[in-house]
Amino acid sequence: MQYRPLGKSGLLVSELCFGTMSFGKQGYWELVGGLDQAAAQRLVDIALDAGVNFFDSADVYSHGQSEEVLGRALKGRREQVVVATKVRGRMSAEINDVGLSRHHILKSCEASLQRLGTDYLDLYIVHSFDFATPLEETLSALNDLVRQGKVRYLGCSNFCAWQLMKALAVSEKHLWDKFVSLQAYYSLVARDVELELAPLCEDQGLGLTPWSPLAGGFLTGKYPRGGQGPADARRSKEQHNFIQIDDDKAYTILGEVQRIAAARGVSAAQVALNYLLRKSPVSSVIIGATKPAQLEDNLGTVAWTLTAEEIRALDAVSAPPRLYPHWMLEFTRLDRNNPAMLL
Repeated sequence: MQYRPLGKSGLLVSELCFGTMSFGKQGYWELVGGLDQAAAQRLVDIALDAGVNFFDSADVYSHGQSEEVLGRALKGRREQVVVATKVRGRMSAEINDVGLSRHHILKSCEASLQRLGTDYLDLYIVHSFDFATPLEETLSALNDLVRQGKVRYLGCSNFCAWQLMKALAVSEKHLWDKFVSLQAYYSLVARDVELELAPLCEDQGLGLTPWSPLAGGFLTGKYPRGGQGPADARRSKEQHNFIQIDDDKAYTILGEVQRIAAARGVSAAQVALNYLLRKSPVSSVIIGATKPAQLEDNLGTVAWTLTAEEIRALDAVSAPPRLYPHWMLEFTRLDRNNPAMLL
């Protein structure tokens, strides 16, 4: 296992982060995995033995059970790992038990600390943008948590580029702690993040931590075209199949992934994960698993590296659409390279 800085911070995290959305058996998230303590413990132990030091959770995962299970699984080894959790989602029917208000953030942080059995969070992530709360209120509350020693680093997830840049500017204006990372959906079948968010992270020094790098399991190859995947798989459950995929393009991409995997003697999942590890500014790729064999295969990704030729082939087959103003900027920059071109 190799380790990389989380953005331009001094915190080193493993190239693969173990996501714990499958831990717990309560509410909406139970259908994602529904793992009990024993099953979760087995996966955490495998990850730790492989050198993983980065674990990701959220308060909404099984309404706090994921954090409780993870906290118990890490008991006695807390100081060896980087623990991330998230805040924003609704935790109860109480009117203010949702969002990024100061009220909800401070209350939620205390609850997450208690469930995880720790007195600090290494990385506290706002799970998505909150249109109902001023950014200044959110960022001020987060900064207070850092000053109190309850949180060491701040991150965000599921932000638009303008929202993230505005947040960074507000924090800089007030000399508050800034976000050091962005957790975003990024995979070979969804490279939208490369249009605005990845360049922003590169420019501002944020580490990118892709979630669902296998597109809900699609890039493992277990969903045949026109067929039904395994009954216990996430994309086979309609209420959890929220990741949008262009089937025609996605199966073309999967074909190239499987071609490279067969030539390499590795799994399609490893090819898809390896691809993201070659992309800047990725700090760590979040993997999830419900079975030891799945996790062990994913962890094998770090034992080899795609060639430049293989990366070019994957780039070509999975290129994102050239949206405006990107195609216009590509055109107008030509006069820098050829002064006579537009005369």
